[in-house]
Amino acid sequence: MILLMLFVMSFAYSEELPDIEEIIERVDRLYRSSTSQGVIEMTIVTENWSRNLSMDIWSEGMDKTFIHITFPKKDAGISTLRLDDEMWNFFPKINKVMKVPPSMMMSSWMGSDFTNDDLVKESSMLDDYSHKLLEPEDNDPDHYYVELLPKKDIPTVWGRIVIKVRKEDFIPVREDYYDEKGKKMRVMTLKEITMFGDKKIPAVIELIPLNKENQKTVVRYKDLKFDEKLDEGIFTLRNLQKRR
Repeated sequence: MILLMLFVMSFAYSEELPDIEEIIERVDRLYRSSTSQGVIEMTIVTENWSRNLSMDIWSEGMDKTFIHITFPKKDAGISTLRLDDEMWNFFPKINKVMKVPPSMMMSSWMGSDFTNDDLVKESSMLDDYSHKLLEPEDNDPDHYYVELLPKKDIPTVWGRIVIKVRKEDFIPVREDYYDEKGKKMRVMTLKEITMFGDKKIPAVIELIPLNKENQKTVVRYKDLKFDEKLDEGIFTLRNLQKRR
């Protein structure tokens, strides 16, 4: 009888472990596909001020991104282009294109809590990090917890990332970022999971820096389309400087 009970218990608690690389690849490509284009609103809140931005965004695969700010008027026309591991910003008021050096990829984008790297996704969680499945927090039966550690010689300020992923569809709902000393520095929450076409993604991303009081950045996807044919001229320096 005891042996039978042990067998039943082991069967009940056994669970086939997921393919960690598949989880991370889905996280990497969450807002991407062969192509994507969308409309985003960004709200930046600090202790002393807040501001709203609207922007159009296009991507192709993992290597091409184009962002064009449409609101507010004083920022309209500022654009960002990423091709492979290179990135440029265009500032229409001074009519100047500025290349972003690798050392600036972890700097703030437009005064937000997102970095240049966050916005254009230069880093690949799949390629640049090693992965390990962690024990679930508080006996959480509905999520996987995956730890990411940067591989040697990968330029990043993060010493560790922990991603909370829904078991049912591998959609991430939280990402915790730690510095090289193991201190948690920021929390990214992904919520309001929505269908855009035939793809289900979190429509809202809230990023809270833990070292800055009463500060956060919220991104809301207003529209997003995948796998549609894009103009070949979108991801060019010429388009970066185009007046719209």
